[in-house]
Amino acid sequence: MPGFPPRSKTELGEFELIARLCSDLRPGSRTILGPGDDCAILRPIKRPILLTIDSMVEGVHFRVPWFSPEALGRKALTANLSDIAACGGRPLACVVNFAIPRHIDSRFIQRVNAGLRRAAEAAQVDIVGGNVTRADALAITIALIGTSRDAILRRDAARAGDEIFVTGTVGDAAVGLQILEGRLRVRGASRRFLVDRFINPTARLQAGERLASMRPTPAAIDISDGLWQDLGHILERSRVAAELDADAIPRSVAYRAAVGDDLELAMGGGEDYELLFCMRSGWTAARLTRRLGVPVHRIGRIVRGAGAIRIIGRRAGAIPRIGGFDQLRNRGPR
Repeated sequence: MPGFPPRSKTELGEFELIARLCSDLRPGSRTILGPGDDCAILRPIKRPILLTIDSMVEGVHFRVPWFSPEALGRKALTANLSDIAACGGRPLACVVNFAIPRHIDSRFIQRVNAGLRRAAEAAQVDIVGGNVTRADALAITIALIGTSRDAILRRDAARAGDEIFVTGTVGDAAVGLQILEGRLRVRGASRRFLVDRFINPTARLQAGERLASMRPTPAAIDISDGLWQDLGHILERSRVAAELDADAIPRSVAYRAAVGDDLELAMGGGEDYELLFCMRSGWTAARLTRRLGVPVHRIGRIVRGAGAIRIIGRRAGAIPRIGGFDQLRNRGPR
């Protein structure tokens, strides 16, 4: 791998930075060999292995001034943790790649890594290796492995008659992004809540594990690209359609304070990292809330068909054309 180009006397080189980033790592018993060799070595896992990878790229997913370095590291890992949660899994270990432009110094990266490391410790994830390289824009790429103690939640398990549920509230992160971009003016506690939902999301790991223990196993996905688009992925994989109740879409008090009854960001905005799942009939939102340990809302049902979403409810006619985030078509931070 090519090394870093010539640097100033005060800036760390490639291998010095790697040494700093790895100096405080304390891998757990599952890790035989962590950073420092060509590959990490993990103990064999008897259960199915889950593997996911995600990137956060400056100018595509974020702008540097919006985040503290530590928050940037936390969010980079959260995106991966949420994928594991959507499968009902338990995260185990990850490798990290930092692509570093010239306007970002090594101290900033060390702080990003500190936030990432604290998030990994909280989720009981070993950081077992990685890489650093020069690039035109800051990018953090994480590959994470996990496993499942129970059945694995999949997108292709929805059946006609299932009820559609979602954890938490949706659209908050999308509103927070619009505030950061200067497209919305919101003040006080609502602003702080909405911006924090974009900067400091939570992966629903415990809820995902508890869903995976239920029978029959639900279909599930995390809401990273928007409720409408992510529900569409379940419908496509399961070869079914859906009726979605516009009046039941859960929105926070802060969301309503910012945009009123407008549903566009609640249905089309991404990065809430809530879980969207489909259960056989008989479960109520209240019962699922107690079972999963997070607020749960019923928002519709699965019907026979081929991928279509039909909007019902009093506000059905007020919903505009809904999209979602597309990594290749969208321009600039989402």
